[in-house]
Amino acid sequence: MKTRSLVLSLSTSLVVISLAACAITAQRIQPQGPPPNVDGWKAVPVVDGLDRPWGMAWLPDGRILVTEKEGQIRVVAQGVLQSAALSGVPEIYSGGQGGLMDIALHPDFSRNSLVYFTASTGTGRENRTCLFRGKLVGNGLQNVQKIYQVQQDKSGGQHFGSRILWMPDKTLLMSIGDGGNPPTRYGDGWIRNQAQNLGASLGKVLRLKDDGKPASGNPLASRSGALPEVYSYGHRNIQGLARDPQSGRVWANEHGARGGDEVNLIQGGKNYGWPLATFSREYSGPEITPNTSLPGMEDPVVVWTPCPAPSGLAFYTGNRYPAWRGDLFSGGLAGADVRRIDLDSQGRVLGQQRLNIGARVRDVRQGPDGFLYLLTDEGNGRLLRIELTR
Repeated sequence: MKTRSLVLSLSTSLVVISLAACAITAQRIQPQGPPPNVDGWKAVPVVDGLDRPWGMAWLPDGRILVTEKEGQIRVVAQGVLQSAALSGVPEIYSGGQGGLMDIALHPDFSRNSLVYFTASTGTGRENRTCLFRGKLVGNGLQNVQKIYQVQQDKSGGQHFGSRILWMPDKTLLMSIGDGGNPPTRYGDGWIRNQAQNLGASLGKVLRLKDDGKPASGNPLASRSGALPEVYSYGHRNIQGLARDPQSGRVWANEHGARGGDEVNLIQGGKNYGWPLATFSREYSGPEITPNTSLPGMEDPVVVWTPCPAPSGLAFYTGNRYPAWRGDLFSGGLAGADVRRIDLDSQGRVLGQQRLNIGARVRDVRQGPDGFLYLLTDEGNGRLLRIELTR
């Protein structure tokens, strides 16, 4: 049995969350295949015609901003996809897995109208993940600024991350991928090894102020050679971040390579093992490492083999599905599904169920109306709403 405890040792302005009184205790994790299908629900189309949508955010007036991989931000108003995209989006690099990715509103959006989004920039030979913000005015963004840029340029179109999650103290968490698979190199080794380098942004969760600068009180800032913005490390490619507002637990889903997709409880200052400890194998078949767990590194809470290729993650708090309240919902690209992870009040996994969508699911969000909404990652992408049928 292993007890996990989370203490967010941040600035005095950040609420300290202790899980000592509600420790998460679990047996040694083992990989699982697809969970059983669940019935009694349906996916209701809201709009179609989206071009490989990636992320979404609700405006206070009920409109939805939806990012498209190739670089547009579309607007859904009263169930209709508006023909004009927002103006003011900067030029991005959309090769491979890169492009315009996540989007989120500043916590004080009603006062400052600030919209944040992540995107890759550069070329196929030199690119990186960036964080932008701009002010929404009418049908466009004004004064768009790049407020954070991954310091290590990489080649190729793999593993950019990248989700945004606002914290109660109005800092934000931002996930950054490890940069890619072999044969992509950085320096004298595989680029994925940078996930263990505290002096690199790659393979990390970062904690930033709303101006893109490192937040004060980050747990690794005092380590020699560490970037002050690093919050956690040893990640391969996180494409889902969600927070339980009651307990403060932060959850992430993370791509493995061949097998070994993970759900993790993100704790400040912790090492999540990649690529030194993983259930993944190389795509060509051999082991990446013989270690699935190592001392001083955090074990995943869920491991999936074969891979659903998780993307998008929601912690459900609404009233539309009472039996699902307090559970995680993880989208799947290769799995073409949404996986419900049933959690108890201590954050322990009680079981899993699968909502078979039949299309690549890129994002999962809870809307202001309490419904779960999905984006399907297709050339004719759709926004879907999950409704119960009984």
